[in-house]
Amino acid sequence: MRDLDDQLPGAVDELKELYPHTGRAFVLGITGNPGSGKSTLVDCLIRSYRDAGRRVGVVAIDPSSPFTGGAILGDRIRMQRHATDDGVFIRSLATRGHLGGLSRSTQDIIAVMDAMGHDVIIVETVGVGQDEVDVVSTAHTSVVVVVPGLGDEIQAIKAGILEIADILVVNKADREGADRTVADLSMMLDLRGAAAKRVRILKAVAVKEQGIGELVEAVSEHRAELDHETEGRRRALERAETRLKDLLRSLALDRALARVEAGEGLAALVQRIAERKIDPYSAAEKILAELMGEA
Repeated sequence: MRDLDDQLPGAVDELKELYPHTGRAFVLGITGNPGSGKSTLVDCLIRSYRDAGRRVGVVAIDPSSPFTGGAILGDRIRMQRHATDDGVFIRSLATRGHLGGLSRSTQDIIAVMDAMGHDVIIVETVGVGQDEVDVVSTAHTSVVVVVPGLGDEIQAIKAGILEIADILVVNKADREGADRTVADLSMMLDLRGAAAKRVRILKAVAVKEQGIGELVEAVSEHRAELDHETEGRRRALERAETRLKDLLRSLALDRALARVEAGEGLAALVQRIAERKIDPYSAAEKILAELMGEA
C-alpha cells in the first residue's frame, strides 16, 4: 500500500487488475471536528464489528504539516488493542496538502482493502470543517461526530454537517449540554423540510463504550435502506462520477507539470508569472492546449 500512497510507478497497473474484485465492502465514513472523539469511536466500532465476525479495514487520515510535509499519524495509538488482530488492518495516511479531509490515495487504499476481503472499511477523516464533504463521495454511510459545549448548532451551519451526515453522534454525552445539543440539531433538521433525507441523532460516550451498539444498529439500518432504495443506486453513480473526475484532475495535473518540466521548467515559468511577464491564465491555457495537441 505504500506504493499507492507514494504514487510509485506500477501501482496504477495493480489497481486496474484489482478493480473487478472490488465493490463488496461496506465503507463507513467517520468525520467531525478535531477533539470530538472520532478515533476512540472508531476503536469501539472495530471491536463491535470484530465481535460480530467481520473483517475490518481502517483508513485514518492525518493532516500534514504545511512546512515539513510530515504527519504524526497518531490515530493508531488509540487502536492499539487491535494491533495483533489478523482480522483488522489499519492504515494511516497523511493528507499531503489534499483538501477535503481525505488523502489523495484514500480511495485507492479502500479498493485494496476491499479486494483483500474486508467486510467493513472505516474511513476516519482529518476533521477540518467545511472541507469534510469529500467523505460523502467515498462512504456508503457518513457519521458526523459532534460534542456538547462547542456551539454545535453554529458548527452545523458553518460546516454543512447536516448535508454530510446520515447519522449524527453526540459524543461525550455525559457532559453538560448534551440534551441541548441533540435538541438544537433536531430543530435544524426539522427546518430542512419534509423532502430532506432522514438523519438519525444518537448519543454516545465512546471512552466508556456507551451507545456503540445503537450506532452499529443505526448504520446497519441505513445500509439496508440503501440496498432497497434508488438512493443507493444514485449514490453509487455519484461515487463513480466523482472518482472519475478526481482521477482526470490528478492525471491532467501530473502530465501538465511533467510537460512544463520537460520544457522551460516549472520554476522558470513561475518566475515569469511572478514578474508579470505572462499571466497565469494564459500559461495554464497554453499548457493544456499543448497537452490536448498530444492526445
